[in-house]
Amino acid sequence: MVEKGKLYVVSGPSGVGKNTVIDKAIAGRDDICFSTSVTTRKPREGEIDGEDYFFIDRETFDKMVRDGQLLEHATYVSNGYGTPKAFVEEKISQGMSVISDIDVQGGKQIKAATDYSVLIFIITPTMDELRKRLEARGTETEDSIKSRLERAKEEYAESIDYDYIIVNDDLDTAAEEMKAIFTAEKISQPFDKAFKAAKAIQDYVFTDGYAVDGQSTERKFVSDLDSAEEVVVYA
Repeated sequence: MVEKGKLYVVSGPSGVGKNTVIDKAIAGRDDICFSTSVTTRKPREGEIDGEDYFFIDRETFDKMVRDGQLLEHATYVSNGYGTPKAFVEEKISQGMSVISDIDVQGGKQIKAATDYSVLIFIITPTMDELRKRLEARGTETEDSIKSRLERAKEEYAESIDYDYIIVNDDLDTAAEEMKAIFTAEKISQPFDKAFKAAKAIQDYVFTDGYAVDGQSTERKFVSDLDSAEEVVVYA
């Protein structure tokens, strides 16, 4: 049976370096792919339908919203954007994880709609550092920087709903922390699944060189599952 993947939702204020961290964290991996969103805007030069976006008309988009075919959706500058449920669930059913860079509102929609999503929020060490990064772009006016910083404060307040927070003060460290999240989520199991696994091997639970009941270090087999609670393993 194929172990299902996860949907990783990565959010954070403009300027924190979300895409840079994501690119470095998934480089060379074949078990995580980017989510492909739907949009009602026209394709730009060089964009490929089905790769950059699924380009659809407004009527189709509105129908997808009504039919619950989008895990999250929003409208920017009169154009609709959304995460297609069918695309994501097909990938994770194949054992592939999907990663998506969306805002906190979209993240909250996805968290409410799924039980397979993992929300990661990326921040800078300080607001001053965020300002420096926005200024370094050379494309922002003072008014737009102030607006982005105010929006960042609002997003920080909403990050309480996220599962993990990464402080991007060093790119390599931030990418490694994201990789650690992938690993942790991949090996974690819901309690009921772990319980079923324990039942299946309850006659063969043993320790070798570890403390059992706080006394013996000899290998012991446990035939009663309840007794397994007394086995202490020091990793």
